[in-house]
Amino acid sequence: MDMKKKLIAVTVAMTAMLGLSCSSELNNSAAPVTLIVTNTQNVSQVDLIGGTGCDASLGTIQLQVIAKNETVSGPFTQVRATRYRVSYQRTDGGRLVPASFVRSMDTLLEVGGSPTAVTTFLILQPDAFSQSPFAALFPNNGGRDPDTGRPVVQMDVIVEVFGETLAGDDVYGATRFPIDFCFDCGGCV
Repeated sequence: MDMKKKLIAVTVAMTAMLGLSCSSELNNSAAPVTLIVTNTQNVSQVDLIGGTGCDASLGTIQLQVIAKNETVSGPFTQVRATRYRVSYQRTDGGRLVPASFVRSMDTLLEVGGSPTAVTTFLILQPDAFSQSPFAALFPNNGGRDPDTGRPVVQMDVIVEVFGETLAGDDVYGATRFPIDFCFDCGGCV
């Protein structure tokens, strides 16, 4: 590739990155409020075959809206959380992760109100354990992650919540659940 083609490719890539960075969905600066997303985690190890503790909830997500300054008030600053995206990031050096996905939700949040708990949310698609990277942990598939050679896959499950104020300003917040996935490792704890 000659220098002119390289320069064009770099320019196109930088323009695309600049466009993404200016997206209102990724940038909360216009909204007069901030969406705070936190969690309490009940389970940090998931045994792929189930067992003791595996019927417990992973945890709870708390949503709260806080005004960026004390003069913000009124019904149009309420936030309607409309969807959440689940994605994954390996923390053990591996590369393979499940496909991310988006789910709808509908929660109206008051500015300055108490955190609202979300207890029913999906962190894995129903068939995730039969796919990479989890399938490799089953004994018939070798029992080890091909990226790390270990019998455990460690990753953060990232839950991003998107919404908008009733005035139409986009808001966003995220939280992480660090989880170890293993096969026949004593249940879920």
